[in-house]
Amino acid sequence: MTTVSSTPQPAMRLREIVFGAACAAAVRAAARLGVADALGDRPATAEELAAAVRTEPGPLKRLLRALSCYGIFAETDDGRYVHTEMSRLLREDAPNSLRYISLWCTEPWTWEAWPRLDEAVRSGREVFNGLYGKGFFDYLHEDAAESAEVFDRAMTTSSRQSADDIAGLLDLTGASSVADIGGGQGHVLAGLLEKYPALEGTLLDLPTVVANPDPRLRDGGTLASRVRLVPGDCRDDIPVRADVYIIKNILEWDDESTRRTLANVIRAARPGARVVIIENLVDDSPSMKFTTAMDLLLLLNVGGAKHTKESLVSRMTQAGLEVGEILVVNPYLHAFECTVPA
Repeated sequence: MTTVSSTPQPAMRLREIVFGAACAAAVRAAARLGVADALGDRPATAEELAAAVRTEPGPLKRLLRALSCYGIFAETDDGRYVHTEMSRLLREDAPNSLRYISLWCTEPWTWEAWPRLDEAVRSGREVFNGLYGKGFFDYLHEDAAESAEVFDRAMTTSSRQSADDIAGLLDLTGASSVADIGGGQGHVLAGLLEKYPALEGTLLDLPTVVANPDPRLRDGGTLASRVRLVPGDCRDDIPVRADVYIIKNILEWDDESTRRTLANVIRAARPGARVVIIENLVDDSPSMKFTTAMDLLLLLNVGGAKHTKESLVSRMTQAGLEVGEILVVNPYLHAFECTVPA
């Protein structure tokens, strides 16, 4: 009797990988249709789900069958569908929802950019200008309003989820002030201020960003009296004096931006100030498939790069920071504890 190994052979595994676009497209379709939201705690047939999301039952069953192969939804013995841990993450109301992250990573422009990866690897430059005649963020905000909204929601979701991990990890005992540099809507800052009631905070980011901060930081918010919102570009200037500076996921665009940002922090900070740099790494990480994929996407859209531990330490040292302990925030983020030299 011939037996079939449960482990895919290399040729079959490669076939599965090159069809990866089908899996990503299936996740996107389920997210856009709201299939996970329509499926509750009770098993449902494809026909019932199709009626709820207004699709044809046959094609929806094919979509669910494909997703079930990856553990996204599961089919019962009687042909009904139930949630799995991953499919629940596609629900909009899930505490750690990845619905908007899933949509962001599969936006229409990504399908145009990925086939040009060889071009980006050959040249070492982004391909976005060649595709759309303008830079990535200009395209988003001028030509792709829906994609820009998805981007904002995805970044907000990601920031909120990592903010709790960062607040739980960092010990700011003894500090009286903290500055979140390029901190977006300030979710990390809000988490730290809630943890340390005596702490004062500053959020610095582009004017359009700090104009719409976390509700806790706005006028009338629970933390508003302890926060200063500063519009600005950290690559140009950081007019903020604090005991602790937080820099999260903004040192990945290009070396010149990284150099200028770190130089501005050192120029602004008093000797002995803490600088905590939080980044995804493409090495020494339990989420290598995720972080290396983001690294390639950065190459495609803005010509940026995720760091290795060595490359980030090198840039921090060259800037004049004293690098200390490296902490694991979660499976995809590391925190580098640095000090401004005396």
